[in-house]
Amino acid sequence: MTVIERDPVRQELSVQLIDTHAGGDVSRIVVGGIDPLPGVTIRQQMEYLRDDADGLRKLLLHEPYGTPEMSVNLLAPATDPEAQMGYIIMEVMGYPIYSGSNTICTATALLESGMIEKQEGRQRFILESPAGLVHIESHVENGVVEAITCEGLPTYIDTYRASIHVPSIGDVTYSVAYSGGFYALVDAADLGFVLSREEERRLAQCAHAIVEAIQANSGFSHYTLGDVGPLPFLHFMGPVEHVADGFYRSRSATYVHEHVICRSTTGTGTSARLALMHYEGTIRPGDKLETVSLRDSGFIGEVTGVRQQDGHQVVENTITGKGHVLARSDVVVNCDDPMVECDGLHHILTSGHRKVE
Repeated sequence: MTVIERDPVRQELSVQLIDTHAGGDVSRIVVGGIDPLPGVTIRQQMEYLRDDADGLRKLLLHEPYGTPEMSVNLLAPATDPEAQMGYIIMEVMGYPIYSGSNTICTATALLESGMIEKQEGRQRFILESPAGLVHIESHVENGVVEAITCEGLPTYIDTYRASIHVPSIGDVTYSVAYSGGFYALVDAADLGFVLSREEERRLAQCAHAIVEAIQANSGFSHYTLGDVGPLPFLHFMGPVEHVADGFYRSRSATYVHEHVICRSTTGTGTSARLALMHYEGTIRPGDKLETVSLRDSGFIGEVTGVRQQDGHQVVENTITGKGHVLARSDVVVNCDDPMVECDGLHHILTSGHRKVE
């Protein structure tokens, strides 16, 4: 962060960003302006932001600086010597410990900015997320990052084909997967959707009603993490098309918050779908699924392994997508603006100085 001295009395604060997107999901990568955070791991630093310094998330996702459809990723020095950089994910719903699209965006920004040296061809490196170490493989062609493949979290089915009555909708059949957060998975056609862009608002309304009903009816606990909060996400599943041997495609839409359907299918949503397909015996290790969004963007998930743990069939997987740099900016934080909330922000901003030329 830099303090800009415009006159002897008034100072303005700024945060440096690289705005990116993957599959249409805009991710704002914070590359400067924030002091080192307390905590010996990236997970502990995330918990500090969540509990004591939520101002950065609110600033960049709320008016006038952002919208709820965006995400924020704060770069931080890795605390694990195996990793080259750490990152903390912030979304309108809070602080997920992992996100595939945000990881793709963060890795792309690190490479395109030179913070991690770009190498032609295939390149492997490790990032540290709040969920732990994430192995990354980039594909660089003619100096351009054409694809990022990242590990999805180990994913499993918690609930298979349960039924719940949802006011204004009726009885809904759903399954629940954990892939970095708990996901309800529902058949889009059963609810009258073909997954076109014109349905986006109705999809969000329908998903919100289902999620609220599931939250009121039951809670979910991860077999090692314990209580990770109420089920926040829902993934609409379209029909599966068998494209080639070991390769499948399906239209999809992922709900993450009231009024918000992600522009992409999301990495964790794709991981959840892989787990369900494997549970049903329609996909196996080495097979791939391309999920296609309402905007016709896609991620490719691959089942890389399966293991049994604590009574669960855990699916190891990777997610592949392409990130794009949208902008590099110096965002001025004007705490005198009545639309700007600076509570939970001042004590994490860096206090450097420079003069306006």
